[in-house]
Amino acid sequence: MRRLLLDTYAFIWWVSGNESLGQVARGLVADVDNQIYVSAATVWEMSIKQQLGKLKAPADLESVVERSGFSPLPIGLFHAQQAGSLPTHHRDPFDRMLIAQAQAEGLTIVTQDSAFPAYGVRLTNASE
Repeated sequence: MRRLLLDTYAFIWWVSGNESLGQVARGLVADVDNQIYVSAATVWEMSIKQQLGKLKAPADLESVVERSGFSPLPIGLFHAQQAGSLPTHHRDPFDRMLIAQAQAEGLTIVTQDSAFPAYGVRLTNASE
């Protein structure tokens, strides 16, 4: 069993059926033996992008997470402190939160973001 945290684009690609989510990553997410997490930071980021007109996504993202069989990952105080303490390899606060959560919870992030490896967190390439 693998414990995977979807970054925002991996989650969007999964929900929309976008083929940018590669076959290997799609197989890992679809595998019922794996535990898939979606961070509150991802839903927050998507909601902001929806409001700005930069993203079209379902209005009730919580239901989408639930229907997909994914586990919500709330943001805790420890996560917030860790995200703020990370080196500034990456300036995006949402991505920094995902990195902090993955480190704290022992998760592998499904992403294609080239800045993530600098943090030494376990990764799976979302494009493969």
